[in-house]
Amino acid sequence: MKWLRGPKMAILWTVLRIWLGIQWLQAGLPKIGNFDAAGFLHGAIAKAGGENPAVKGWYAGFLENVALPNVELINILIPWGEVLVGIGLIVGLATVPALIAAAFMNLNFLLAGTLSTNPILYTVAILLLAAGTAAHIYGLDRFAIRFIKEKMNQRRQDKKDTMNHKEVTAH
Repeated sequence: MKWLRGPKMAILWTVLRIWLGIQWLQAGLPKIGNFDAAGFLHGAIAKAGGENPAVKGWYAGFLENVALPNVELINILIPWGEVLVGIGLIVGLATVPALIAAAFMNLNFLLAGTLSTNPILYTVAILLLAAGTAAHIYGLDRFAIRFIKEKMNQRRQDKKDTMNHKEVTAH
C-alpha cells in the first residue's frame, strides 16, 4: 500500500484534488450574493414523508428546527464554504480541512435527498483523505506545513531556553 502514497501516485492525487477543487469552485462562485437555501430546505423536508422517504425523519427534524430558522447564515456559509474549499483544494492549502469540509457538505446534501454528483464528490474526498500526505505533496501545504512546524519548534525551544535561564538565575 506504500505505493499509493508515493511521489508517482501523488501526481494522480494532485490531479484528482485539483479537479475536485474546480467542481467546488464552480458550484460556489455563482451562488455568492444570490443564494437562498430556503427552497432547498423545504424540498428536503418534504422528501421525509411517504412510504419510502428519501430523507430520514431525524435529518428532516434537524433541517426544520436548526437549518431553516438559520437560513440566512446557511445562505452565507454554503457559497463561501464551497468557494473556500475549491480554492484550498486547487492550490493545495489547508487540504485536509478542505477535504473534511467537502465531505461534510456532500454528506449533508446526500442526507437531504440530493444525489446529483454528490456521491462522486464525496467518494473522491474520502479517497484523497485516505491518500494522506500524498494528496498535498504538490501544493502549498508542502511549504505551509513545514513553515508552521518550524515556527512551533522554535517557539518550544524559546520557551525551554527561557525556563532554563530562569532556573539558572534563581540558583
